[in-house]
Formats: sequence, structure tokens, C-alpha cells
Amino acid sequence: MYNKLIGNKKEKKDKNYLTFIPIKSKKIKYKVKSNGNVQLIVPRDSLIEKIAIKLFFAPENLKIDLDEIGSFIWSNIDGNNNIYQIGKLVEENFGEKAEPLYERLVQYINILKSNDFIKFIE
Repeated sequence: MYNKLIGNKKEKKDKNYLTFIPIKSKKIKYKVKSNGNVQLIVPRDSLIEKIAIKLFFAPENLKIDLDEIGSFIWSNIDGNNNIYQIGKLVEENFGEKAEPLYERLVQYINILKSNDFIKFIE
């Protein structure tokens, strides 16, 4: 199915980040809103969040609205496209609007990864 998940830092240093293939976390749900943008639906399932939900009637899910480019990137995280390929698709669709392309793309991908919204495969 998938090759090895990329996890340790030493392994990352030896690899070209643009060749990493992001995959969406199975715990993250999403929907496409009427404006065409994606809304991520993140379950709040840590112990502290569960307590806050009970005590303060907080919502059970966190909803994150992505902008046009973020929605496009999310839609192209399909387990097949690597980061470089996603960047090329962004460039084709948004041109100058996405510049500086790879700096922004890598930062965005890192945010998704650090929040456990995606993982990487080789």
C-alpha cells in the first residue's frame, strides 16, 4: 500500500523534502463549502478538550476554513502527488498570486504536518 512513513529527523535530512508525498490524516474530516473552499473538521479528543466540552459546552469539533490556495493544495493531497508536483499544480492555477511558491508551500505543508493533519510517505 504505502511505503515507509517518514518519521525521524535524521531520515528527513537525507531526503529531498519536495519528493515527500503527503497523505491526509484519517481523523481529519473536511467539506467543500458553497464558495468552493475547504473547511477542515478536526475532532477535539484530548482529555483537556473533552473536559472543556463538558464544562464549557465547547464544540466537539474545531472547524478551520482554508483560503482558495490552501483549499486547492488540500484537494491535491491525494497520496500520489509529491510536494513538488503539488507546487507545479499551484503554479499552473494561480501563477504570480502564489509567489514565492515553494517557500509558501513548504511552510503551509509544515503547518499541516505539525498539526497532524497530514503525514508523509516516500
